[in-house]
Amino acid sequence: MQRRDSAAFVPLAPDLAPAAAFPRRARLPRGFGLVIGAQFASALADNALLIVAIALLGQQGFAPWWAPLLKVGFTLAYVVFAPWVGPLADAFAKGRVMAAMNVVKMAGLALLAAGLHPVAALAVVGLGAAAYAPAKYGLITELAEPAALVKANGWIEISVVSAALLGAVLGGLLVSPLWLGSGLADLCDGLDLPADKLTGSLAALLLIYAVSSLLNVGIPDSGRRQRSAAHDPATLLHEFRDANHRLWRDREGGLSLAATTLFWGAGATLQFAVLRWAGEALALPLSQAAYLQAAVAVGVIVGAGAAGRWLALHQARHGLWAGVALGFLMPVVAQVSDVAIAAAVLAVVGAVGGAMVVPLNALLQHRGATLLSAGRSVAVQGFNENLSVLAMLAAYAGCEAAGWPIGLTLSGLGVLVSVCIARLILKGAR
Repeated sequence: MQRRDSAAFVPLAPDLAPAAAFPRRARLPRGFGLVIGAQFASALADNALLIVAIALLGQQGFAPWWAPLLKVGFTLAYVVFAPWVGPLADAFAKGRVMAAMNVVKMAGLALLAAGLHPVAALAVVGLGAAAYAPAKYGLITELAEPAALVKANGWIEISVVSAALLGAVLGGLLVSPLWLGSGLADLCDGLDLPADKLTGSLAALLLIYAVSSLLNVGIPDSGRRQRSAAHDPATLLHEFRDANHRLWRDREGGLSLAATTLFWGAGATLQFAVLRWAGEALALPLSQAAYLQAAVAVGVIVGAGAAGRWLALHQARHGLWAGVALGFLMPVVAQVSDVAIAAAVLAVVGAVGGAMVVPLNALLQHRGATLLSAGRSVAVQGFNENLSVLAMLAAYAGCEAAGWPIGLTLSGLGVLVSVCIARLILKGAR
């Protein structure tokens, strides 16, 4: 039964109902490979930059507690500038917007090398990333047919996770003695910038962002434009608030938005919790604990690929059951004391997480583009998901400050995920 509420009633898209409406093998749109390549290069540099920035903090004598603030500075732009980045992405060719946002990231790197505080510099890079996201996901929605959205999102999530995994490796290389002793590092150190030896590391990341920009320029233009009638901040803020309410009130849109918001908040918390748990329960140093994060990443790639291959858009709500499994697995992780078993369980955690988020993300994009526009819907999504990241990381920090055992924190996070997803399943069944 379709639900009417206080928002303007929009009937569920007819292509979500009958299974026969979708071919089993949907073709990806022309130019999709360029989107993947550009996204991978940009995200690779984003993730490597975090490692380099942490090393720069240490080089400049900052206390260790500054390191988490780098992520806060980067993420904050997604929340603060959400009302404006969506209309920006919709007003111009999205490939050009993505190229321009890489230039903003490059400006952040230049400021970092020139001596701007690392947290402030990461906030500039985060601004570029915040505007890049609605252009990227909005472009996929515009180029791909609804039948290909889940498959396209599967590839995007594989790209995102692969970039995170390899970005950490690249960042480690760029701060290693091997790289810092290289000729390029010595050459860049000769520029006598505040970044010193790490100037060469920033130059390497600058080159990766430049490659991403070149790939962005070659992405086909969908030809779709939607420009706001007003340009003043207050009006755009009001429009964003209305768009946010409208997506939440939609049956399919609100369901998928709630699930992905919970997923990304829990995922960001799990990233930090696994490192501490590995140190306490498995006695692993930080360098080896990172391999367990790699196990999660590999699992996400497998789960995302499977969802993209076997689930069509009208089956997206099946991903909620994977979310319940995800919650149940977290207390299991807390009881493991063997490294090999831990790696296997965490790989399964990643797989069910990927199987959950990919179809629901595709459904959210489809409903968002139907109700709002491609760029605006992704901006609303980014606002809610990154607000969840900030809130859940703050709660995790509170648990750490209170001295909670990490096993209790992991178990509590799992219970929260399972209960919330189960409620979404019951709500969707009504």
